[in-house]
Amino acid sequence: MKLYNTLTQKKETFVPIEAGKVRMYSCGPTVYNYFHIGNARPFIVFDVLRRFLEYTGYEVTFIQNFTDVDDKIINRSHEEGISPGDVSEKYIQEYFTDADALGIKRASVHPKVSEHMPEIIAMIKTLEEKDLAYNVDGNVYYHVDAFKDYGKLSKQSIDDLKSGARIDVNDEKHSPLDFALWKKKKDGEPYWESWAKPSIFTAAART
Repeated sequence: MKLYNTLTQKKETFVPIEAGKVRMYSCGPTVYNYFHIGNARPFIVFDVLRRFLEYTGYEVTFIQNFTDVDDKIINRSHEEGISPGDVSEKYIQEYFTDADALGIKRASVHPKVSEHMPEIIAMIKTLEEKDLAYNVDGNVYYHVDAFKDYGKLSKQSIDDLKSGARIDVNDEKHSPLDFALWKKKKDGEPYWESWAKPSIFTAAART
């Protein structure tokens, strides 16, 4: 079997890291609404690949996450008059209903963002220590200019990305390409204590 390697831009023979076993990760839905046909496409593509690998004899561990901490979820909770946690659980179950109807096999594990906050905080802290992220009054941004290989997979240079960037109105960012890793808590939002006590922040989805 050959797969397209985005980095080399070539079709390459698939060779597993460990003989007879494959570990796959696929980004799952942000659970604030029903998913639509466009969302379903990648779910089905990865399901087909997984099933083919299993058919050919591989032991496959497939991970697909649920992003259950996000501004859109908070906004939906206000609209529906229920807690953000209830919004997430509602649409996780709706995801399974629709995915099951499409014949999509459930992942080996479906981790939730809310269940892995200590690991997320530790990772962001590591990025800060490596000067790949910076904290502005509790909001933490990834520092794109600090990573020289940023854009390598998409074959776009940072300068090219900047020239095509929309006008940025966030004065906190060093660059319009920088994106939020962690957001400071607002009134009425769920929150998790970060390393920067006594300040308390809410986690944010990628931008």
